[in-house]
Amino acid sequence: MLTAIFQTDIKFEDKEYNLAHGTELIKRAAEHGVSICFFPEMSFTGFSMNISHTGESDDYTINRIKKAAVQNKISVGFGYTALKGGKAENHYAVVNSRGKLISDYIKIHSFAIGGEKDDFISGNELPNPFTIDKHNISTYICYDLRFPEIFRASADLSSVMTVAANWPKSRREHWLALLKARAIENQVYVIGINCCGRQGNICYSGDSMVINPFGDVIAAASSDHEEMIIADIAADTEKIRSRFPVLQSRKQKLYRELLGE
Repeated sequence: MLTAIFQTDIKFEDKEYNLAHGTELIKRAAEHGVSICFFPEMSFTGFSMNISHTGESDDYTINRIKKAAVQNKISVGFGYTALKGGKAENHYAVVNSRGKLISDYIKIHSFAIGGEKDDFISGNELPNPFTIDKHNISTYICYDLRFPEIFRASADLSSVMTVAANWPKSRREHWLALLKARAIENQVYVIGINCCGRQGNICYSGDSMVINPFGDVIAAASSDHEEMIIADIAADTEKIRSRFPVLQSRKQKLYRELLGE
């Protein structure tokens, strides 16, 4: 599966500029024969709590990306903010090359320290895996990366897991370690899609990458600047799992008992 990751320098809260720039990036990825491309969390606004400005209730961003996906015959993963009863939801959606919305995940874990919990409603459903080039893909968002339970809950149905983020430079070592951990413990490919540059007082270092089920980085951004990364992800997850069947050693019933469930 030929995949593109857009490590973008998001112009904070400027949706029109970022959508126009994103459309050009989608075209560029398609020219490389890519099957699917991914943008960071809150792809066209940055990590903003100004929901009256960034939020939408008319699928505006979805419809713009649908048009670009169809024109360029490519699937696209992207984040957006949806208004919901006076608050908002942090979404990550995927549109396929025919313009069909095939996944629309709501972030389960709100980043309370950053104020997200005050303005955003958390999701309560796991991502619905979708299939591209024989890969079953599940999408997660930023702070979700710190909660291994939800990744394990999707492991049996996934060969690739993506984490779209606005992850700050000050905690970059956590980002690097946790992405590798999620890949190794679930025996999946993990794609980390981060932004770069500065939004307000926060600096983002990028560090976008693709990690294989052994924890090896097979593709990564070469700098902390805007960059498109292209990686060819092999359809070998099941083969790896059968040769080293770690997941078969799980004791689900025991775990629930130990947790008092």
